[in-house]
Amino acid sequence: MKPISYRPAFSLFCASLVLLSLWINSEKILGLRITSDPDSTLCPQVEPLFPTAHAELSKRLDTMYFSETFKSSSYQLLGASVQIPTESYDDLLPVGQDDRWDVFKTFNIYLEGAFPLIYSTLKVITVNTYGLVLHWQGSDATLKPLLLTAHQDVVPVDWSNEDKWVHPPYSGSYDGTWIWGRGSVDDKADLIAQLITVNSLLEAGFQPRRTVVLAFGFDEEASGTEGAEKLAAFLEERYGKNAFAMILDEGEGYAENVKEGTIFALPGVSEKGYFDASIEILAPGGHSSIPPEHTSIGLLSLLIVSLEANPHLPRLTRNGTAFAAAKCAVEHAPEGRFPHSMKDLAHRAMNAHDEIALEKFSKALFSSIPFFDVLSHTTQAVDLITGGIKTNMLPQRAGAIVNHRIAEHSSTLEVKNHIKDLVLPFATRYNLSVQAFGEDIHCGHKISRLGKIVLSDAFYSALEPSPITPIAENHLYDVLSGTIKSTLQSSSRYEADGVVVSPSLGLGNTDTRFYWNLTENIFRYSHRGDRDDVYNGMHTINEALRGDAFIEEIRFFTMLILNVDESH
Repeated sequence: MKPISYRPAFSLFCASLVLLSLWINSEKILGLRITSDPDSTLCPQVEPLFPTAHAELSKRLDTMYFSETFKSSSYQLLGASVQIPTESYDDLLPVGQDDRWDVFKTFNIYLEGAFPLIYSTLKVITVNTYGLVLHWQGSDATLKPLLLTAHQDVVPVDWSNEDKWVHPPYSGSYDGTWIWGRGSVDDKADLIAQLITVNSLLEAGFQPRRTVVLAFGFDEEASGTEGAEKLAAFLEERYGKNAFAMILDEGEGYAENVKEGTIFALPGVSEKGYFDASIEILAPGGHSSIPPEHTSIGLLSLLIVSLEANPHLPRLTRNGTAFAAAKCAVEHAPEGRFPHSMKDLAHRAMNAHDEIALEKFSKALFSSIPFFDVLSHTTQAVDLITGGIKTNMLPQRAGAIVNHRIAEHSSTLEVKNHIKDLVLPFATRYNLSVQAFGEDIHCGHKISRLGKIVLSDAFYSALEPSPITPIAENHLYDVLSGTIKSTLQSSSRYEADGVVVSPSLGLGNTDTRFYWNLTENIFRYSHRGDRDDVYNGMHTINEALRGDAFIEEIRFFTMLILNVDESH
């Protein structure tokens, strides 16, 4: 049983990327912190940011990146990494107690052989055997380091579907357009692109002013407790709390609206929390020929119906990421996408004293774009159910696991209380005793012999919503936004009239859940478009990455390192 799915809900959120891209108009965005409407403050934008002190170096590297020799070498490096099946499993024992970890030794050896200049120049530290920290010392010790992260592991391949792959799952082959194989997108593309970028900068003689640190976990797809959790402890001990200027991890990318000639990029600035609630109903059992009014399975079914009939309500908060994203959507929507009054309503909703406007804006938003309803409330999904072992035996136990993705404004305690508020009247009605998250509760009756409801944290995996990275007057958010724009608008792949950068909220969790103590500036963004992994996506058959997109990712990391290096 996988304790928690930490990977962002890419299929759902990328679908929203495509939807968002259809809202954008084609006006080019100009001017530092000025949107296409000079009088608007709904969704401030920055100009494309190109390196200045390192302009000549950036130009030289860009020329090299577009050469066929460089492309071929880069595809081979990513393909060879894909060929090593670094699968992580839900039931892995700790490192040193399970030989399935051994494949990461092979992967680490590959990286050292593929990037000898990095290993001979940077300080390379292993954490918990397979976690990697690469330290590139800068010349100015007063500047906080930049931390780039990625993960080495991939989700396992379902070999029953092997015949449905266009190329074998671990071929790593390049067919002239796509680089194929498990991990080609998630997340070896980020990892190898970062290493190619650093290697290219080293070869060009670049010496950073600001220290650059790379950190690669190896069990993000399982629990992160052997990889990123221990990396985070090491980084905090080595560098200190709030020691990093910013962290960039994997995340959403950008969407293209070919018709309108615009690109909409969505760097993540926060993530929903997570909680798996276990609901068990215990009953005496007996022979099925003499059943009670409701068996434990019947009672559980009624309780599930009650849960689904009482969902968590959406709430759009002014300081929340969903509200920030909604303002960008309204600001850049084409004529007719929203009612004419929507932009004015959004402006009024920003007023802390106008609750009526906020309520009206929320209702109109949820009606127009239902996805914002998902972003604005805690979701609950009954995903697992068990009960009974034989047809002539009354089930003594029935259980369900309810998965929750907790809204930014909520908490695990609020989720627990919501469940208890529904369970206690139910228990009273059916004369059941209750043990709610370790607390014995009597529901107005004597202790019931008829049955018991037990509520608990299913896998001890509860996670509060992440801190929200500030975006208003945040220079580093501006640097990231400007870098995204400069990379896109200088690319030969696109003919974009404009790029809109909007903050986004992750529906799942990445390795950054362990890095909250290291900086307030945590961003989750992978520089890939919605057409770059469309062959099938991630965590399924035919995972593949468009080769040209991989080169763009290298360009992005190069631009980011140089821009951050020039930033104070």
